[in-house]
Amino acid sequence: MSGATQPIRRGVGRSRLPSAGLLMTLLVGLLVGLPAALRPLPAAALTEIQFWHALDGPNGELVTRLAETFNASQPDYRVVPVYKGSYAETISSGITAYRTGAAPHLLQVFEVGNGTMAAAVGAVRSVATVMREAGLSVTPEDFLPVVATNYRDAEGGMLSLPFNVSSTVMWINRDRFRLAGLDAKQPPATWPEVFEAARRLKAADGKRCALSSAWPTWVHLEQLSVWHDRPLATRSNGLDGYDAELVFNGPLQVRHLQNLVDLKRAGVFEYNDRVNRGENRFVSGDCAIFLTSSSLYGKVATAARFDWTVVPMPFYPDVVPEPQNAILGGGSLYVMQGKTPDEYRGVARFLAFLMDGRQQAAMYRNTGYIPTTRAAYADAVAEGFFERHPQLHVAVQELTRRPPTRNTAGLRLGNMLQIRDIWAEELEAALDGAKAPQRALDDAVARGNQVLRVFQQRTKK
Repeated sequence: MSGATQPIRRGVGRSRLPSAGLLMTLLVGLLVGLPAALRPLPAAALTEIQFWHALDGPNGELVTRLAETFNASQPDYRVVPVYKGSYAETISSGITAYRTGAAPHLLQVFEVGNGTMAAAVGAVRSVATVMREAGLSVTPEDFLPVVATNYRDAEGGMLSLPFNVSSTVMWINRDRFRLAGLDAKQPPATWPEVFEAARRLKAADGKRCALSSAWPTWVHLEQLSVWHDRPLATRSNGLDGYDAELVFNGPLQVRHLQNLVDLKRAGVFEYNDRVNRGENRFVSGDCAIFLTSSSLYGKVATAARFDWTVVPMPFYPDVVPEPQNAILGGGSLYVMQGKTPDEYRGVARFLAFLMDGRQQAAMYRNTGYIPTTRAAYADAVAEGFFERHPQLHVAVQELTRRPPTRNTAGLRLGNMLQIRDIWAEELEAALDGAKAPQRALDDAVARGNQVLRVFQQRTKK
């Protein structure tokens, strides 16, 4: 029995015991009378690590649990996760805070911001440096190949730490397929098959959405291009330098946009917005085919009330006999400048904690994000996890199905947030009938290249 619950011994009356308040008074009096050198030291304050992120819902809850687990595992540091809104809002908040001297220690940045962050030499401290100074190790070889290529610094080390890595996948409402007389066990694999299935779904239920997507530029320009081993930009899509030029106005992209224009005019394809607010249309059962990030898994698994599945992105079989590989979405963790050596030691310990297999498992088992390290992926395969959960394997297979080429190793373009808005404007102009697809993509390339040249001049690279 613990001391807190032991009964008072017989023969000792309660009135003879000093009260807790009196004991504290006596103790304080004794301590004050002691020489300073003999007084007990106050408990050391925990070093706080601010971690700003953009994950909400089930994924955000997991971030909180990871921080709590780390905090409970050691006595020196306390990671404080702070949700800052959308990806764009989070990176904007981080940059603004840095300029005012109040940056967080860790900033989650989605892949669109990699070019801007890589050029922010004075604002960012490489993960490789932070880990090395703490006596810890991190190398590109620790990660799956296509993951590592996106996050290297100029010296070949890790600039940021891959955290929540995803890919575009196609979500299928199998109940809606059955109602339309489609084979729910064999979802479409090519774009022509997707378009035909969407037409039949619309004919079977004209009041509900047949085909849609989130992140339209990511899905219908970026992933479309690399999935078919076509470049978005020269210089390995910007990975080899900031003098890259956009080149995604070729026959494949024009053809695909024309198909979307025709389907939208027929009411078969529905456009939502430039980001991912339309994802709830799949979760609710409104949309039967939906292309978006694999990270939607947490919401679908907990909220969808229908039979669903996940399959790879479709492709055009007359362009390539089989797809190449996807480029990743999601985000990585950047370490901001201006912190103390002790704070950086805490950051390094937290990053090492996130690379540990148990934390990696917590991510890929619950979110639709993939294991980022080779070791975590090998463990998942060895224990048969993906055999039991094939839907969570789709994104991994897309990213690793073939060795990356110069067209598919990744994407790093400066001011990509601004450029994506330009691309979205031009896509919308085509979908609304204001421009022909070729003209819209030509203008998207020309306007985007102007932004790239300004960025290149400012970075002098």
